[in-house]
Amino acid sequence: MLNRFSRRLFCTISPQPWLFVGLGNPGDKYRGTRHNVGFEMIDAFAESLGIPMDTVHCKAIFGQGLVGDVPVFLAKPQTYMNLSGESAGPLAAYYKLPLNRVVVFHDDMGLPCGVLRLHHKGGHGSHNGLKSVIYHLRGNREFPRLRIGIGKPPGQMDPKAFLLQKFNATARERMDEALQEGVVAMKLLTSKGLTESSRCFNTEQKYKHIRVQNMQT
Repeated sequence: MLNRFSRRLFCTISPQPWLFVGLGNPGDKYRGTRHNVGFEMIDAFAESLGIPMDTVHCKAIFGQGLVGDVPVFLAKPQTYMNLSGESAGPLAAYYKLPLNRVVVFHDDMGLPCGVLRLHHKGGHGSHNGLKSVIYHLRGNREFPRLRIGIGKPPGQMDPKAFLLQKFNATARERMDEALQEGVVAMKLLTSKGLTESSRCFNTEQKYKHIRVQNMQT
């Protein structure tokens, strides 16, 4: 059923599909933790369009649907974070997508909690999930990514422990707001393309970044 539906999309709809891959760890133990906001972004996007995430494909929880007339494939790799590329790489190959149509959603300690950025390409920034994705894309870094700010660990806290913590109430509220902003940005991406959508979205997020910094001082 999956193959037949996917082939029908390619045969009958002219816009090229997008593949959105959210990074995270599977299981209830990791649900709601900072490291799993990539999964949360996929879930928020799927929910906004009524796309069921009820299929397993290339080691990922998978869903597919349309944004207007543009096909979208949504994936949450179940390989655990450090092996995310074992799912993302085969998915991109399966659908024969150019890497500029593969967007990876991931947590980022380099941005304040709830601040987002949409980039055309980049390195891994010591993020093990991104390292794995890049490795399984044959070292190619030319794929877009949605950076989801989770803030820095306080004081001398171990970053690994920080990543696996759940959000407090204030941070949870900021993240929920950010997820909805990300949903809007991804829908704009499918209709306007990466260059225009990232320019508009990043300008908005730049001012949000400044507001958050001012609140912290």
